[in-house]
Amino acid sequence: MLTPERHRLILQLLKEKGIVKIQEIMELTCSSESTIRRDLSQLEEQKFLKRIHGGASRLQGKLQEPSMIEKSSKNLHEKQLIAKYAAGLVEEGDCIYLDAGSTIFEMIDSLPNDIVVVTNGFMHLPGLLNKGISTFLIGGLAKQKTNALIGRGALESLEFYRFDKCFMGVNGIHPQFGFTTPDQEEAMVKQKALFLSREAFVLADSTKFSEISFAKIADIHEASIITNDLEDEIGHQYLNRTTIKVVTA
Repeated sequence: MLTPERHRLILQLLKEKGIVKIQEIMELTCSSESTIRRDLSQLEEQKFLKRIHGGASRLQGKLQEPSMIEKSSKNLHEKQLIAKYAAGLVEEGDCIYLDAGSTIFEMIDSLPNDIVVVTNGFMHLPGLLNKGISTFLIGGLAKQKTNALIGRGALESLEFYRFDKCFMGVNGIHPQFGFTTPDQEEAMVKQKALFLSREAFVLADSTKFSEISFAKIADIHEASIITNDLEDEIGHQYLNRTTIKVVTA
């Protein structure tokens, strides 16, 4: 079977199923594993799909944004692993920024108490206050879908603070296009917090890699990444670009 025909079949299968396995494509096209891996790499470079462990996945729409309820229920175990490791990076006496992300929310139980937290995530407040952590909530427009404070008020509020570390979630991670999210106003708040921090960490499960959302937050080198899984082929794309910590159980 010629390469264009294999590519057409792969994309058609993705359109129908959303996720396909290498073995499934091999059987459909009567091709070797090395051939299919090469096909998937080519299609990923052309931004038609993204590689995942053992196969490929359809890319999300640039403006697609799950609600906080939807995000909180997805990949919960992986998020908890990532969050616990991230919380271990926080030291007594730190001033930190916590972004309004579902993985960031999972950090709260593991944070030390003797710190100062600034956040734009109003769903974080009960957990932070229950732990007795000194907490500042920035101003701005309350965005219902992500439970985040965004807009001009949020940007102006952030100007009053400087951080030892910031922790944020993103919708897309790409070696060329950087960290992205669907909402440009939310992207601006994330970007400002990152700029005001001595160290910046992006917490993201493996599904965020190779995704590209509408609004850019920062280039890859501007933050370290904490994730739960990363295929070697994908990881090589980030060599010498940033620091990636893969957390396993």
